[in-house]
Order: sequence, then C-alpha cells, then structure tokens
Amino acid sequence: MQLDSFDIAILVALQHDGSITNAALAEVVNLSASQCSRRRAALEQAGVIEGYSARLSAVKLGFGLRAIIRVNLSSHGQGKESDFARFVASQPQIRSAFSVSGDADYVLDIRARDLEAFADFVHRHLLPHPQVAQVRSEIVLKTLKDDAGVGPL
Repeated sequence: MQLDSFDIAILVALQHDGSITNAALAEVVNLSASQCSRRRAALEQAGVIEGYSARLSAVKLGFGLRAIIRVNLSSHGQGKESDFARFVASQPQIRSAFSVSGDADYVLDIRARDLEAFADFVHRHLLPHPQVAQVRSEIVLKTLKDDAGVGPL
C-alpha cells in the first residue's frame, strides 16, 4: 500500500490517540470525517493498522515489578522452538518476547506483582521448561522511555 501525506497524518494521530473520532481526526489532518473514515478503514484492511488498545498502568494495577529475562535454549530445531513459543504464548506474565541475535536466544519482558511473584514464575514455570538451558534476569529499576508503536513516519 502506498501511503500519502494524509495517510501518514492519520497514522501519527492514531498512534497518539487510538480512540480519536473521525470528526476529531478530520480536524487534525484537514480532511472530511467521511474521507478520514474511508482512509482509516483502508489502512485497517491493508493491515497497516493492526488494532486498537488501551495503555494500562501496570503499577496502578498492582504489577510493580518489571524484568527483562534473557533465555538460552538447550537445543534448537523447529519442533523445539515451536514448543517454547507455545509456552511463551501461554504465560500471561510474559508481555513481550523476542527471538534475538547475540548471546541469548530469546528476550522476555515480564510483569509481576512483586519479587515473590517474579521468583515464583522463574522457578516454577520458566526454569523447569525442558528447552530452557540458561536464564539471566535483570530487574527494571526505572523506565526512561516506553513508547509503543512506530517511530517517525
């Protein structure tokens, strides 16, 4: 899909506020509400817009601990990595997971209520997994930046 300046303006506005109405969007991008609605629908249909969600405060909801875990698997192969991927998908504490280059196979972003809940997840779920060979954890002390979405369009 070829994006023009109006499409980009729509995407920038939606990235800042996914709940913006088409009428308000029209004012921001200088198009009519019906044109914004059609363009928004086309961007959704093309998969450029994958969905909408609310950003929740993990801390205010009682999930005060965030950790980054680097995982190395004991062996590799399509079936074994698929098994680990299913495990990751089934764990609500894992908020993001990435297959990475470098000294780890995977990097996991974890949210937990506290250190005890984090330790429970690591010791009762992650370490016993048959594909996990090594786990290295870092507790996030302070978040400097945590933007969702895409950088400058």
